[in-house]
Amino acid sequence: MKEILKYRKAFALVLLVMLTSRSWAQGELSSTSIQFYIVIGFVFITALIVVAILTIILKLLKIMVKDQAKRQAELRGEVYVEEVNKDWWSRFLTKANDAVPVEQEARILLDHDYDGIKELDNHLPPWWKYLFYMTIVFSIGYLGVYHVFDTMPLQTEEYENEVALAEMNARSRKADTPASNINEDNVQQVTDEAALANGKEVFIGNCAACHKESGAGGIGPNLTDPYWLHGGDVKSIFKTIKYGVPEKGMISWEPLLSPDEMQNVTSYVLSIVGTNPDNPKAPQGELYEPVTTDTEPGDPETDTLTSDSVDSMAVEPQQ
Repeated sequence: MKEILKYRKAFALVLLVMLTSRSWAQGELSSTSIQFYIVIGFVFITALIVVAILTIILKLLKIMVKDQAKRQAELRGEVYVEEVNKDWWSRFLTKANDAVPVEQEARILLDHDYDGIKELDNHLPPWWKYLFYMTIVFSIGYLGVYHVFDTMPLQTEEYENEVALAEMNARSRKADTPASNINEDNVQQVTDEAALANGKEVFIGNCAACHKESGAGGIGPNLTDPYWLHGGDVKSIFKTIKYGVPEKGMISWEPLLSPDEMQNVTSYVLSIVGTNPDNPKAPQGELYEPVTTDTEPGDPETDTLTSDSVDSMAVEPQQ
């Protein structure tokens, strides 16, 4: 215990730095700072309780040692002289505990006697009462901050605020990225090699199980012939990939693929049309013939995009 008490000043200094460091870092008292101080308060009170318990144990040990030394002196026929420690820490402990000296316990002895065990009328030590008063003050402040004045949100409200903030940030990022706003109304076929390579990778990883890596068809239809069950233009293929065909076992890929990945795999599927793979599945659906008539520049039915144009395209979010 003495070794611990040697470092009491260092403990107080570390605690002071912990309490002030958050203010130095932030420069203002935010909600997070207040929560930090609340936690530090709990830790400090717990530390005080631990120190108080250790102090009581130390005092009991000192009393036992003193009593034993006194008995030994009496057996030797000597007069026991108590060593008086007058340092400030001892004076502080005396005031904090306000205990009745052993030699004066007769004046607080009660009439209660239990098998020879007598009871002393000791009052609660001041340190215990002060801690109790502090908990009352803290509880009043806590009640006012969280339940009366609504200065700080409760845990449920704080969680809901964090979720709302995360959703708002996600929408903001989505609005700032044109590729994330691609849908079945504005999707266009891309011819950039990197985009097609990404589309092929997505196709092999997710679509080849039903359509084969070559697109010749298996469980799903052949994707290399000009016959299509749900339309063969870029918008129809994108829509089929996005929403799936649940009644025929094709899932919706919208939750698993990003909009630009769905555009890339759509473009890859269009790029393998007419490749004539080995053992193709028989044609299914209706014949689709791409529009070859002259169109105005900018017609989404015939225009193609490169990765550079996708990045520079300003697409309004779908409402």
